[in-house]
Amino acid sequence: MPTTSARRKNRVTVQYAAGRRGVPSAARLRRWTLGYPGITLRIVGAHEGKQINRRFRGVNRPTNVLSFSTGDIILCHPVIAREAREQGKSIAAHYAHLVVHGVLHLRGYDHKKKREAARMESAERRILARLGFGDPYAVESPVPR
Repeated sequence: MPTTSARRKNRVTVQYAAGRRGVPSAARLRRWTLGYPGITLRIVGAHEGKQINRRFRGVNRPTNVLSFSTGDIILCHPVIAREAREQGKSIAAHYAHLVVHGVLHLRGYDHKKKREAARMESAERRILARLGFGDPYAVESPVPR
């Protein structure tokens, strides 16, 4: 849910509502916001992620990332950790991708149409390469179930 607390315009705030175990450090998370000011990154658990997704998107399950025009980016740790395992990626690489993805939404990018999605994915690939990560859409090796 978007935060209501006042924050300094140039500050990136990191909130841990689901604990910190397995989550990249606040410094790394801040770095991945690309210097975009006034962001709050909130790391949530499945229950809060599901509530927020249901309230704001009408979907009754947690999702990996949600961005709000207020500058709030919600990251659901259990979903991110599961997706990283399934996609054969490190948690850090998946978090970096989703933070960048959320920031791009704040900057006006979208992926509802094919052309928009291609533009957004191209920006994600370019930015993540600058941050030292590979192509987020190239699944290295799926983890057997």
